[in-house]
Amino acid sequence: SPGVWDFQTGNHQLAQFIKIAGEEGLMVILRPGPYACAEWEFGGYPWWLLKDSSMVIRGNNPAFLNACKSYINRLVKEIKPLQITQGGPLVMVQVENEFGSYVSQRKDIPLEEHRKYSASIKKMLVEAGVEVPLFTSDGSWLFKGGTVDGVLPTANGEDNVDNLKKVVNEYHGGMGPYMVAEFYPGWLDHWGESFVEVSTASVVAQTEKYLKAGVSFNYYMVHGGTNFGFTSGANYDKNHDIQPDITSYDYDAPISEAGWVTPKYMALRQLMQGYSKTELPPIPDKNPVMALPPIKLSKTIDAWKLMNEIRPVISDTAQCFEQLNQGHGYLWYSRRFTQPIKGLLEIKGLRDYALVYVNGEKVGELNRMKNQYSCEVEIPFNAKLDILVENMGRINYGAAIIHNLKGILGAVVIDGNNITGNWEMRGMPLESMPSLATIPTGYKKGLPVFYQSYFQLDKTGDSFLDMSTWGKGVVYVNGHHLGRYWGIGPQQTLYVPGVWLKKGKNEIVIFEQQNEFKQSVLNSTLEPILKKLKN
Repeated sequence: SPGVWDFQTGNHQLAQFIKIAGEEGLMVILRPGPYACAEWEFGGYPWWLLKDSSMVIRGNNPAFLNACKSYINRLVKEIKPLQITQGGPLVMVQVENEFGSYVSQRKDIPLEEHRKYSASIKKMLVEAGVEVPLFTSDGSWLFKGGTVDGVLPTANGEDNVDNLKKVVNEYHGGMGPYMVAEFYPGWLDHWGESFVEVSTASVVAQTEKYLKAGVSFNYYMVHGGTNFGFTSGANYDKNHDIQPDITSYDYDAPISEAGWVTPKYMALRQLMQGYSKTELPPIPDKNPVMALPPIKLSKTIDAWKLMNEIRPVISDTAQCFEQLNQGHGYLWYSRRFTQPIKGLLEIKGLRDYALVYVNGEKVGELNRMKNQYSCEVEIPFNAKLDILVENMGRINYGAAIIHNLKGILGAVVIDGNNITGNWEMRGMPLESMPSLATIPTGYKKGLPVFYQSYFQLDKTGDSFLDMSTWGKGVVYVNGHHLGRYWGIGPQQTLYVPGVWLKKGKNEIVIFEQQNEFKQSVLNSTLEPILKKLKN
């Protein structure tokens, strides 16, 4: 939140991470943004920037530049003593990220204004105390908009070595060095689309091309990961208003989401051994993997009961997440009708996924991903309409990053009539595991439900929860938010790091939105399921 920083807890310990890298004999390249992309929610920007109507995201705008300066100054305090100029492992820092790509899509803004913005980011980094070389990253055809004077340009995804050297020389005084900051051995994945695979042969061949030419390169990603919680972002194209990223960031990378070596890794290792004068160090042992005992799901809590515990905000019109000071998760919209109405319900401003209920019965599903913004409804006298809206992740790449409000942004229309007056809105962020101790048990098919259970372990290890028979929702283990699952795939499992389990009693909570049938047991697997699409 504004003015609140956390570099001390859990995975937020940036300085400690850099120190550990140095202890392992690695040097570090930092890519702090402020725009990071990385398929991260909103490209790494905090959602609450959207609350400031005077702010132009990623632009030469005083409000945004002030926010960037605040972030950069605080970040550099953490990393300043870790630079190689001061004996640390940090050797390079990136200025912004793939800005040329953004410039190419925002031709409504003069190039001069774009370049003023990127120059300002460079100046902020230097004035904050960055002493190591700076660089930019862009496709080689985007250097005109993305490069910054006096900063080394690197070319993402450039497989033509001659072209790489040509464009770098053109924009950097004809002297190199030459680097591909993002070389893609895999690719990102969206819900409802096939898992993307990149062949081992092509990755090995391109790697050897770089090695022979003396080109520096960075695998993006070399090690897959996980977008825990609500951190996964989204893309879009001409056929989809949004393409939400799956929870897993395995990426078909040489090292898998759980840290396992793959055939791709072994092939690259063999290639690199041929270029090394010393024997490569041994591969670390695989982290322990275990199947959890079948977890019996005896306690269910109708989410309606939790909703009724939340004090509503009442407004004449439906408000969005940001207006209600909520960043992520879910928002209930409710309205009672004193006159009957039926016809086509339309929510053209839906962001992003909604389930529609009349008097506690599910009557429709709306999905921005499928451009599905309407369904038929019939609302009798004195009946209640409920709409449960989910934020599926803010767009993290491209021109649409500036349009990232969530919830219901426009009118709710039924049979051509704008429905106004007495809207009740209840936020259910679910960024952390909800407290269910005082909520009465209950279950009704078709209504969102919480499952709560406990299981015993006499040892710990990594595992994968099998969600392939479930609908849509999120899971918490011992309070840790594992992320979203969705039966459409391609991801059907959720990764559970062994360090989040404990010997003895463990707790699990599942929020199931669709709830087509009652679940009685949750199983686990020893292998992830990431490539199984369902209709």
